Amino acid sequence: MREVLQVRFSEIYLKGLNRPYFLRMLVERVKQAMQPVNGRVWLNDSRVYVSDATDVDEAVRRISKVFGVHSLCRSVEMPKNDFQAIQDAAVALLHDENGTFKVQARRSDKRYPMDSPAINAEIGHYVLSQLPQMKVDVHDPQILLNVEIRDQAYLYTKPIPAVGGMPVGTNGRATFLLSGGIDSPVAGWMVAKRGVTMSAVHFQSPPYTSERARDKVLKLGSILSESLCGLRIHLVPFTEIQMQIHEKCHPDYTTIIMRRYMMRLANKVAYAERAQALVTGESIGQVASQTMQSLLCTDAAADLPVFRPLIGFDKQEIIERAIKIGTFETSSLPFEDCCTIFTPRHPATKPKMDIILEGESMLDTDALVAQAMAGEEIVEL
Repeated sequence: MREVLQVRFSEIYLKGLNRPYFLRMLVERVKQAMQPVNGRVWLNDSRVYVSDATDVDEAVRRISKVFGVHSLCRSVEMPKNDFQAIQDAAVALLHDENGTFKVQARRSDKRYPMDSPAINAEIGHYVLSQLPQMKVDVHDPQILLNVEIRDQAYLYTKPIPAVGGMPVGTNGRATFLLSGGIDSPVAGWMVAKRGVTMSAVHFQSPPYTSERARDKVLKLGSILSESLCGLRIHLVPFTEIQMQIHEKCHPDYTTIIMRRYMMRLANKVAYAERAQALVTGESIGQVASQTMQSLLCTDAAADLPVFRPLIGFDKQEIIERAIKIGTFETSSLPFEDCCTIFTPRHPATKPKMDIILEGESMLDTDALVAQAMAGEEIVEL
């Protein structure tokens, strides 16, 4: 008898003939998550198993963040041919409980001499005989005792929810624009959840942005990297571009022109990363640069498709998601980012492209972009 983590998935079941590929990718991602705590990871009978971790609690925490994992269970594994040992293990699992229970047996091994109803009845009767504080409730039990008969017998009571989604690396590559705010980390996380390998670009404007702001972004990247299976962040200097825009362009249009330059630079990073799309954390109408008209003008500067997974979210919904994924506290630290400096007093909410292009004509775009990319710093998390 030993403790084994059963790693369960859901959407991968729908992949038909491609399911083995997705399962292999899931196993690789679980192995990657388990590296700090060692352990053995293997696939058997369409189920991923983990054993022998040096820290089981940390293993559970890390695996629950792996995209593609729907839930996991801390299970007792034992030989299936010793039914008395299975019954004793059931009693041990419920020994410290008090309330109602139900036994739910499943057999993937149809040659097993007892069918599921018989297993339910026998184990339920034995538990009642050994634990008088327990009562059976087959309709609404407080505790569900699961018994799975596979190549071995597995018993568990409390499935642990995980993030779900698809294994990272199964659905292309994208680059997301990572600010120090609440929205962009959530946007990157949500696209990665669909199996997309992510890289990030962050724009910094020293001396107007500090080292603390930079550290904040790297902390956000570190939090995200557990689910994203690592993250490469491109830190791109943006001060000169902002200064030029502030000095030469229409004051009401500085924010939208700045966003267009961010798209140009993000395109450069995305091409270097072999990404097929950009991802931003914008939602319609949240600020002046996120009106429908503003987004249209911003996208005109992007060569790649721009995905906005938060486009229909309100701020409270985004905050709730940020709390769930663990980025909200760091995002709320009061350190400036480049989007909050040189903010116009009356930003245009319905920008006109001719005014934008007139302003950009005053700038040497190619030189500014080349200069910024020459100062790029890459951090691997």
